[in-house]
Amino acid sequence: MAMQAHEIEALLRAEFPDAQIEVSGDDGVHMAAVVVDASFAGMSRVKQHKAVYAALRGKMDGAQGELHALALTTRAPE
Repeated sequence: MAMQAHEIEALLRAEFPDAQIEVSGDDGVHMAAVVVDASFAGMSRVKQHKAVYAALRGKMDGAQGELHALALTTRAPE
């Protein structure tokens, strides 16, 4: 079953409660997310993305994942 934007946002919000989070996409399969969180300060972009994927708790894993593609933009607040 495909994930909705509000479901993705809820998973991200649980891991990054103080973050600025925007999730978009309307097909339930190909989505985009912007996550701006202070915990990303000093982290490489790869580590930031890994933290976001971990927050999604396997929803993107393998052919059975509920989310096929998530375009990510991550950064620490300026």
